[in-house]
Amino acid sequence: MLTAPHASSGVPDEDALKELVAAELLAARDRSLGLTTGSLSRPELVEQVSPLMSPLVWDLAHVGNYEELWLLRAAAGITPMRPEIDSLYDAFEHPRAERPTLPLLSPDDARAYIAQVRTKVLDSLERVSFDSGNRLMSGGFVYGMVLQHEHQHDETMLATHQLRKGEPALLDRAPSDLPVSLVPAAEALVPAGPFVMGASDDPWAYDNERPGHVVDLPAYYIDTEPVTNADYQRFIEDGGYDERRWWTDAGWDWRNASGKRAPAFWTREGSSWVRRRFGRVETVPPNEAVQHVCWYEADAYARWAGKRLPTEAEWEKAARHDPEKDRSRRFPWGDSWGEGRANLGQRFLHPTEAGTYASGASAYGVRKLIGDVWEWTSSDFHGYPGFESFPYKEYSEVFFGPDYKVLRGGSWATHPLAVRGTFRNWDYPIRRQIFSGFRCARSL
Repeated sequence: MLTAPHASSGVPDEDALKELVAAELLAARDRSLGLTTGSLSRPELVEQVSPLMSPLVWDLAHVGNYEELWLLRAAAGITPMRPEIDSLYDAFEHPRAERPTLPLLSPDDARAYIAQVRTKVLDSLERVSFDSGNRLMSGGFVYGMVLQHEHQHDETMLATHQLRKGEPALLDRAPSDLPVSLVPAAEALVPAGPFVMGASDDPWAYDNERPGHVVDLPAYYIDTEPVTNADYQRFIEDGGYDERRWWTDAGWDWRNASGKRAPAFWTREGSSWVRRRFGRVETVPPNEAVQHVCWYEADAYARWAGKRLPTEAEWEKAARHDPEKDRSRRFPWGDSWGEGRANLGQRFLHPTEAGTYASGASAYGVRKLIGDVWEWTSSDFHGYPGFESFPYKEYSEVFFGPDYKVLRGGSWATHPLAVRGTFRNWDYPIRRQIFSGFRCARSL
């Protein structure tokens, strides 16, 4: 599996990299089509299940239009195929709530369009140069950007599937083959000292991950696993949603206005909790990481537990720093991708039990920093010192500020191509439809 070339493991030669890019483009498209075919009816593809989400058919055509813009027009210099639809699939021109009212391509037309784009992309891939001195092409950056973009929309489409009310449309399977090992301690100590945060030599890293820079942190403790459903249920049963002292002012306002008293998709049945998951109703599994909680809920839980959410820098140091070699890794376990180290790529449609993926632990013994659930941090989304917008401001820079909180680590729905120890996600603190959870930290 390709997980993007980077300097620490060597960059493939151009021909080999092109072969890998072509294979990953095909695999990403198989995933996208799998989320928009099967048992889904045409109305289910064109309807909007929530104002928070686009119709599935919008996402499908959007990934093709984005691919045409960047890989055909920008990279290969090919004349636009369908310039009249550009505005329909511009995510900044039309917010999600109004997209169902647009004259979108039908499911069949969308599939035909993205297939035509892909054929031209694969043909033109042979003629482009990754060594042209063009920053957009260097190391295949623009191809990595488009690949990651499609996988990110696949995760968005999975969130849409979760919000659907119909019968199950996605195949589910239990992780019965995963070994479970005890976690030696509930917390790990991360000693004081500097580390390199961010990316400098990863050609597929986004602008908001750059540049790499030294951050010096005091010592702190961080949970070795994400907070589980059982942990969070204790917060509920202890009246956590009714105790004003655990909540920020904005969080308490959200709690009162929303009426929420449990994670999204949870319902109490007698003395038990059940959840709705992709059309199935099941007892909430106690040992999985809690998901579908917003930042306000995560922050309130951490206060209730006598802790706090980690800062973004604390999360990254726990995930990437190797104290023996005094360097930062690409993944918690090392610089190269390895199967069986993280719950990623839609292998399962849920987080796995605590104690799984022990081989994915960081140098500090912290587990599941990649995969299972996106983890809320306490940090607002800002650029790093020396930040430079590239290749367009709308990817990162327009979101900088206190309105957005940073999430780290990816979820079970995130593809390995679209996450690494430096990757930064962000969202409003009220968002719960995303596959978000958290872990806690505390100062020494």
